[in-house]
Amino acid sequence: MRLIKLKEVMQKTSLGHSSIYKFIAEGTFPKQVSLGARSVAWVESEVDDWIMEKITDR
Repeated sequence: MRLIKLKEVMQKTSLGHSSIYKFIAEGTFPKQVSLGARSVAWVESEVDDWIMEKITDR
């Protein structure tokens, strides 16, 4: 399992940070994992699954 930071999530999805957090609030994007007081990351496989879901839904 690999954790990725926001910059890499943005590169993988081609979304901006505000769009990512909007989708999280809507419950349509994987939630981030808290790594500490001011640090979060995402599970890479969950982000990859979200991307594949978008591809299959088109």
